[in-house]
Order: sequence, then C-alpha cells, then structure tokens
Amino acid sequence: MATEARKRLGDLLVEWGIITQAELEEALARQRKTRERLGDVLVSLGYVTEGELLRVLSSQLGIPQVHLSRYHFDARLARLVPRELAERYRAIPFQRDGDVLHVALLDPLDVFAIEDLERVTGLKVKPYLASSADFHNAMARLYSGEAEGQGEKGEESRPLEAVDVSSPAARFVTETLQRAARLRASDVHIEPFSDGAQVRFRIDGRLRREQTLPFRLYNMVVARIKILANMDIAERRRPQDGRMSFHVDDREIDVRVSALPTIHGEKIVLRLLDSRAGLKTIDELGFSARNHELFLRMIRQPHGIVLLTGPTGSGKTTTLYAALQYLKSDEVNITTIEDPVEYEIPGVNQVQVNERAGLTFAAGLRSLLRQDPDILMVGEIRDQETAEIAIRAALTGHLVLSTLHTNDAVGAVYRLVDMGVPPYLIAASLNGVVAQRLVRRVCPECAETYAPEPWELKLLRQSGTDAAELTRGRGCPTCGGTGYLGRIAVHEVLYLDEPLRQAISEGAKRDDLYRMARERGMTTLWEDALAKAVQGLTTVEEVLQEISGDQGG
Repeated sequence: MATEARKRLGDLLVEWGIITQAELEEALARQRKTRERLGDVLVSLGYVTEGELLRVLSSQLGIPQVHLSRYHFDARLARLVPRELAERYRAIPFQRDGDVLHVALLDPLDVFAIEDLERVTGLKVKPYLASSADFHNAMARLYSGEAEGQGEKGEESRPLEAVDVSSPAARFVTETLQRAARLRASDVHIEPFSDGAQVRFRIDGRLRREQTLPFRLYNMVVARIKILANMDIAERRRPQDGRMSFHVDDREIDVRVSALPTIHGEKIVLRLLDSRAGLKTIDELGFSARNHELFLRMIRQPHGIVLLTGPTGSGKTTTLYAALQYLKSDEVNITTIEDPVEYEIPGVNQVQVNERAGLTFAAGLRSLLRQDPDILMVGEIRDQETAEIAIRAALTGHLVLSTLHTNDAVGAVYRLVDMGVPPYLIAASLNGVVAQRLVRRVCPECAETYAPEPWELKLLRQSGTDAAELTRGRGCPTCGGTGYLGRIAVHEVLYLDEPLRQAISEGAKRDDLYRMARERGMTTLWEDALAKAVQGLTTVEEVLQEISGDQGG
C-alpha cells in the first residue's frame, strides 16, 4: 500500500507539472536503492521544494498542513506524549480539543505511530503535515523548557509526579504504584485475559486481587509503563525488561519492569524496591541467639565462602546486604557483582551483570579479583565456572558471600559437588551455609492469644516443643483483614567445624552429613519456624504452609 501511495504521489506531481516523467523515473530508481520516501528523494534531487511537496501531499492524502510556528505549546502536551515517543515517530502534539489530539507528523502515513499515540494518550489522533524545519523547531520549543507551564522543579527526576490529570493511563499508573507502595506490596501484576485485565498486588508473599480494567485502558496503561521504563512500546512479541522510579510519602521507590507476551496481550510485572526499607542490620533479620552467633562467626573470618540458600523471594539478598553493611569499613575493599543491583550500599562498590556486553558473574568475578578486594559478594553461583572462581578466591585470602538455590543448608554442599567442585575444595573453603525462608508475622494491632488446637499441640510435641498458648491475628484495617503484617525470616545455619569439614572432604553421603550436623546442634528451618510460632511472632498454620516441605532429613 505504501508503494502505491508513493506512485500516486509521483503521478500527481507530474500531472501538476511540478516534475517531468523522466525526473520521476530517476527518483524512483534512487528510491529503490536508498529505500527513502519518494518525497525526500525528490527534495534531495532538487526537483521539488518541501513546500510544493507538502501542498501535493495534503491534496493527495486529504491531510491538512499545519504551521507549528503559529502555536503556543502547553507543557501538558509534553507529558501526554513523552519526548522519546515523539522522536521515535517524528510526531509532535500541538493542540488538544476534548478527546481529540492534533498531531503533526513527518510521515502521516505511519499508521503504527498513530495507533501507538492513541493507545498511550487515550485520545483520538488527528494527523497533520508539517515541514521538517517547522517540526524540529517545534520539538525544541515543546521539549526544551519553552512550553507554557514547563520547567517546574523535579519534573525530570520525578516522572510519575508530573502527571497530566486528563490522561487516564498516566493517572492510573501513578495512583496504582502509590497505593502499592503504601500497602507495602513487593510486586504489582497487570494481567490480560479474554474479557479485560486484572491488577494484583503481592503483599507479604501473597497475591491479592486489587481491581479490573477494560482492555482499552489496559492497552494505554501498558504503553505508559513501557515509555516510563524506556522500553520499546512497538515491540509486543518478545519479553522486555526496564526500570523506572517514583516518589511516595518522601520515599524513592525503584521499579523493575518485566513485560511478557501472553495469548491475550503483555503481562506486566513491576517489582517495587524501597531503598529505605530494603537495608536492614543483622540484628533485624530475626536470627535466634545461637544462629546469630554462628552467622557472625562465619562472616568475621578473614577468608572463605559464606552461602545463603533458598528459593527466589526468600530474603537471601537482604541477608547478604546486612552482612555487607556489618563488614564495611574504611579499612576493607568490598565489591559486589549482582543481577540486578537491588539497593545501593554507601561505601560498597557494586557492579551490575550485563550478559549482552559479556559481563557475566564469572567474567565479573575474574575482574573483581584484579581490583585488590578484601570481601566479594557474588549475587548467585549459577555454574561450575563461577563456583570454581569463587572457591579459588576464598582459598587465596578473600571472604566471598554468595547464594545458591537449594532447599536446605546441607544441600548447598552437594549442589557444589553437582557443579563439579571437588569435595576437598569445598571442605577447605566453605565457612558455612544459611538456608532461609520468610513467614508472615502476626499483626501487632490485632494479635490475640489462644489455647492451641489439639492438632497444633501434637505438631509441636512431635517437634520437641510445647506451648500453653499461641498467638494469631483477628484481622483489622491495619493488616487488611489478614491477621498478618510484614514477614520474618526463619533460618537453618550450618557452621562448618573441623569434624564436618573432614566428613565433606572424605565424601560423606548427604544423609550422613545431615545427621552429623544435627548431632552438632544445627536447628532446622522447621524447628526455627515453630520456635517463632511459640514466641508469638507467626502462626503454626503459616509455618505449615511455608515450611512443611523442608523439615530436613
């Protein structure tokens, strides 16, 4: 269709006597080589002026021509159509009338640009023709601070706060993220289905449905989020990742954005990272007295590896960051390699993995070792190469902190073996392992004590403990009726003393090593969680839901 339009344009220029048939043939021949628009080729050859071309195009397409120099631009137009989008589609909004947005385009035949602009703004786009010079001058006026009402303090650093209240998508995104942050949500899910879309918040590890939205608004919201996160709004077939930030109640929230194509559209997940709430001290992690002592003993050693294990979302990174905060001082060089860097730690050198640039965990770790480090943190040991480099670093005088995905502490030893690390190297380098999970904490506003149910007493006694009373939350406005507010970690700490090192070096089987660790006082995740239930921090029901599959053995 585009080729036919160009041929009609050429024929029309010949009919009007502006160019000859020979000049048209020459321009078409060059166009086939350069793939430029026919009009641009004719202007570059000097056969037509831009003004003549615009008059013919206006007549040919029925699209009016606009002189942008005659308009005063309102800064709200720049918030409706962000600069990145305007530059990508060579389109500039110059006026709004109700639900109609008047837009000048250098290529008014670009239907994809018009569709995306309508989806982003929620308005009907009326296209206009404009000269190239007029267009670029207008761009400079609208997006360089000369528009009326533009240039207010904080607009660039706080994009979500600079919202045009007449844009439903912008308003929805801002209000949803602010509400999520105030409800302590860790993630926001926007999910399309056949009859619309739904929004769910993950709060204290559980997803809950917040609202639904019609498809038209859903499409606008997705486009808005992708613009704010510097993602390609025209790409809807491949997964994408992005990042943005916003402010709420004097807090800065970083947002990691993931877009995944589904059969009904793109599912968007936004991970909210509160820099102020994310960094904790070791004392705030919920370690029992013995586990607290063992963990400090591990990380105080001048060299060796300390591993954190558990599934995604179990708080491993929070524990690692707490350890780094404890260890940092002017006398040590601490460097991390992470994917992604979730929170910034003052005084710590943090490196972001970039696999497309060749900066993997293994490559980054090699480079870090040339930076005269004392302490290294590797976000995750994923493969044999990274494991071998980490162990080599530990054996040459460095303290290495990292994570693995295993169910329990003893399992970390055999995960390294499965990666190809010899048992004697594990025994020589590993200081210890902490397995952890997160369980919901009883809401302090509505907490009440009660006599344990018979099944709860049986469970406690089977695990070697007892309780005359337990604690649960009735449910109140503070906790949203759930009876829980926030989460607390439960731990299983495997500290390697000499007998355990000897057993690993000799190739002890998993069950034998587990039994030996238990004999030497290791408390399992299950036992630590039940102890916290007896203390009134969580409930037996919550322990069953989160830890029942990890009782060890």
